[in-house]
Amino acid sequence: MPESELLSYFDRKQAQFIEKNNDALHASLLILVQESGKLNFISVGSKFRSQLTDLMNKLRSTGISFIRCIKPNLKMVPNLFEGGQILSQLQCSGMVSVLALMQQGFPSRTQFAELYSMYKSYLPVELARLEPRLFCKALFKALNLRDADFKFGITKVFFRPGKFAEFDQLMKSDPQNLAMLISKVKKWLIWTRWKTAQWCALSVIKLKNKILYRRKCLIDIQRHVRMFLVYRRYAPRIRGLVKSKALHEQVASMEKIAAQMKANKEQIYKQIHQLKERVDQLIHQISNTHMTATQIDDAYNDLVSSIDRELRRLKQALAEQEMKDEQERLKRIQSGLEHEKHKKLDEDKRSEQEKEEFRQRSAIAQRQREEEQLKRGLTAEEARRQKERQEEESAAEAFFAEMNERERRDYDLARRLALETGSEAELPHLQRSHRPPFNPKYDLSKHTYAQLRDLINTSCDIELLDACREEFHRRLKVYHAWKLKNRKGKNPSAVDNKNDDMDQERAPKDILNNDGVPKRSGQVAAASANSKTGGSGKASEQRYFRIPFIRPNEQNRDSSEHKKKGWWYAHFDDKWIARQMEIHPNKKPVLLVAGVDDMNMCELSLDETGLTSKKGAEILEHDFEQEWLKHGGREYLKKNKGQISSKYVIQLLQKHH
Repeated sequence: MPESELLSYFDRKQAQFIEKNNDALHASLLILVQESGKLNFISVGSKFRSQLTDLMNKLRSTGISFIRCIKPNLKMVPNLFEGGQILSQLQCSGMVSVLALMQQGFPSRTQFAELYSMYKSYLPVELARLEPRLFCKALFKALNLRDADFKFGITKVFFRPGKFAEFDQLMKSDPQNLAMLISKVKKWLIWTRWKTAQWCALSVIKLKNKILYRRKCLIDIQRHVRMFLVYRRYAPRIRGLVKSKALHEQVASMEKIAAQMKANKEQIYKQIHQLKERVDQLIHQISNTHMTATQIDDAYNDLVSSIDRELRRLKQALAEQEMKDEQERLKRIQSGLEHEKHKKLDEDKRSEQEKEEFRQRSAIAQRQREEEQLKRGLTAEEARRQKERQEEESAAEAFFAEMNERERRDYDLARRLALETGSEAELPHLQRSHRPPFNPKYDLSKHTYAQLRDLINTSCDIELLDACREEFHRRLKVYHAWKLKNRKGKNPSAVDNKNDDMDQERAPKDILNNDGVPKRSGQVAAASANSKTGGSGKASEQRYFRIPFIRPNEQNRDSSEHKKKGWWYAHFDDKWIARQMEIHPNKKPVLLVAGVDDMNMCELSLDETGLTSKKGAEILEHDFEQEWLKHGGREYLKKNKGQISSKYVIQLLQKHH
């Protein structure tokens, strides 16, 4: 079989090559390699290195010169210069850039040592001991060279274009000028050393301040580091405390909301107190125990969620309560508006009623004035008629007296003649002339009380009705006059409440006593006028009166408390009383109605009472009805409905139903 060649391949990596081959080199091996001359042969690299070293030495020993070769013309003729071609060559060779670079840079340069050695022979001993760099610097300052004209390097000094030639020219001047330059160098050295001393002092002070500043900065760094450590340790707890204490404001707002609630206040305050205790517990736990930021945040968030949930619930309940209050307020406003409307209607009604009352009072006053005028006119007319009647009566009486005298004389004459003649004929009796008797239309004197009452309640004849009432009240007057006559000198025992005349009068005395006074002619005329008015087909007139009333049995009492004034109210249907009411302090009011309590009511007619002539006695119907209803008049009328004789009162009772 043919021979096969085995190739082995090893994969090597460049990384960490030096670290892997970092073996220690023994000193004897190093000396052996240096002493060995086997490797000392001339190679191309060693030859190039040696030549390059020689070139650099030559360059360091000589100055630098820039040489540019210019072709003056294309004909190769001497002393013939073509300007455009030359300028083009200079531009192409970069001469313009070189000149601009030389103008902006420092083309002239020399070493400190060479410059110092060049001028050392001209320097005095004081300046000869200076270092080359310091000497060059002092010399340039003495020559008034600007800092922009030269620059110092490490071993050389560089000059602007043309400045090195001026420096060389100044240095090679006469000895006097050199002495002046040397004095200037000395002066500059002294000034420089003084400035250096000042700078050193300032540097020391600056260094001191810098040390103090660094010390202060070190303290600040330590303080900030300590603060950072404390902040990193306590900042979460402080933030937790601040946020937890801020929860008291929310709890306070919940208390304000709870104060506005009207229902379940105790339960709400109990829940708020529990939340406040949880807040205080969290603050105490953060202050006294070591808690991490996560634990503080979790506890705070849990408490905030509970407070927010309770606050939302309270706000919702408050909103519902405010909605209810708003509805109630709207209802109150609506009821207030209705009340105002009703009040306005009542005011309008009251105003209308006041106007009507004023009209009625004015009508009453006008009627009283007209009645007074009518009474005055009727009084005068009645006086005239009375005078005429008296004259007629006196004339009639004189006529009747004359007739009687004539008849007497005739009788005497006849008697004498009979006596003289002796006749026994019977003499006629003497007949006296007299007035014919008054024959009324209706004779009701033989009717009983029940018959009169039935006629009053059932009759439709106005004249008969008036005659029945006249006869009924005439009998009442006779009955009360007979009763008063028989009561004098006696002391009656206790009787029932309504028939006790000593304890209860029918009317005030000034009204009852008015009937005993002879009627004036004006009252008779007014009565006849009222009877004529009542006899017409019109509705009867309703009039109401009120006068003060003190019972006779109370007038003799000593105590002023028992002499309190009461009021006597009367309602007249046409000229006869229909309702009567007595109101006394500390006593039960007395209500009387015609047909039920006739024996205890005033029996006089309206004109006989004289109430129409009393100022302020007549009142409005409203005033009377208000007092009547106030003291139970409606119930009294309902109770005795079948016995009421006044048709107006019956109609009024039906209207109240």
